[in-house]
Amino acid sequence: MNTTIIRERLAQDTKPFILRLSDGRRLAVPHPDFIAVGRRVVYLVGKDDHTSRIDPTHIFSIEEVGVRSHGAKH
Repeated sequence: MNTTIIRERLAQDTKPFILRLSDGRRLAVPHPDFIAVGRRVVYLVGKDDHTSRIDPTHIFSIEEVGVRSHGAKH
C-alpha cells in the first residue's frame, strides 16, 4: 500500500482502524499516536509497548473498526 494513503487516513480523523496484512494478520491502530509512517516503513506500537516494523507493500487494506464488510459480523 502506498504510504500516502495511510497518511491521508491518519489526517482524516483519530478513530481506531486496522491494518490488514498480506500474511492474514490484522494490526489494530487505536489512535494516530501509535503509528509512524515513513516512505518505506511503517512502525506500529501495540499492546505492552510491543513494536512492529511493517513493509508497506505487505499492507493491503485499511479496515475501519466497527464497520461491517461483506456480511461479516464484528
